[in-house]
Amino acid sequence: MARICIYGAGAIGCYLGGRLAAGGAAAGFVGRPGIGAELRQHGLTLTQYDGRDWRVAPEGITFSIEPDAVAAAELILVTVKSGGTEQAAAELAGVIRPGAVVVSFQNGIGNADTLRAALPGCTVLAGMVPFNVVKRGPGAFHQASEGEPEVEDAAILAPFLADFARAGFALRRHSDMLPVQWAKLLLNLNNAVNALSGLPLQQELAQRDYRRCLALAQVEALALLKQAGIRPTRLTPLPASWMPALLRLPDRLFARLARKMLAIDPLARSSMADDLAAGRKTEIDWINGEVSGLAQRLGREAPVNRRLISLIKAAETGKTSWSGEALLAELRASARRD
Repeated sequence: MARICIYGAGAIGCYLGGRLAAGGAAAGFVGRPGIGAELRQHGLTLTQYDGRDWRVAPEGITFSIEPDAVAAAELILVTVKSGGTEQAAAELAGVIRPGAVVVSFQNGIGNADTLRAALPGCTVLAGMVPFNVVKRGPGAFHQASEGEPEVEDAAILAPFLADFARAGFALRRHSDMLPVQWAKLLLNLNNAVNALSGLPLQQELAQRDYRRCLALAQVEALALLKQAGIRPTRLTPLPASWMPALLRLPDRLFARLARKMLAIDPLARSSMADDLAAGRKTEIDWINGEVSGLAQRLGREAPVNRRLISLIKAAETGKTSWSGEALLAELRASARRD
């Protein structure tokens, strides 16, 4: 297997691994048979919102469906859904080489801790991918919004920095990833709103009532983070604490002030919306559920995020879409009942 292994060949995994392979890195994939067959037939075509593109031919794809394919890998990027982290950790524990570096490029807060507990002989680092990736066709993945991969800094990463540089990634390193992870999670609170809207992200964010729903969820989370002494890293032009005020602005003013937020692929939807459409279990417990969990640890309540969790779980068993007006009324009512 390759020196760098992508464990979980979904949209994010295929995009990160494809960019690394296109840059000349010995990067391979572990994933499900269906995506393996797809990549062997079509290769990888990777595009970006700014017009750049990369190509990896089918013969340049190293792919396996077996966990033991990582046995020789020096760097493993874990990109499975958060609900699959425990299984991935168990699979890796039986085959990974001692001293390997593992980076969790997953949603949520605690996945790196789960991997650390299972892989005591490895260096496990928390990571974060801030951009959306849209699948446009067989083997075709599009980076729909801006950003660079973020990772917990460690000297052991040094041998791999050139691989990321050749891939065109300015790998951003941080001594403390927790504020970075929470900053991304605050943005990801829109995943549930978008999934319930049934609309592409651009259309959903263009409607004030949906943005007000997101603002309610963010305000609730920000209050809890303040009590916990966690100050989210600034990932957007505005600090996280200013975002709810921006979201509440009238549509025309928001469109003028938030052009970069709306500069995404017109067809892009949140990964949670894609999961609902495909009949898959969502990551709601690792996004809004993190807010609810923080509230419990602080002896507080998070009624808005708790209601979004229940609405998404209901949508997992039957397709349901909400108008912005109806969803906003539902969330406001939940907050008042608390």
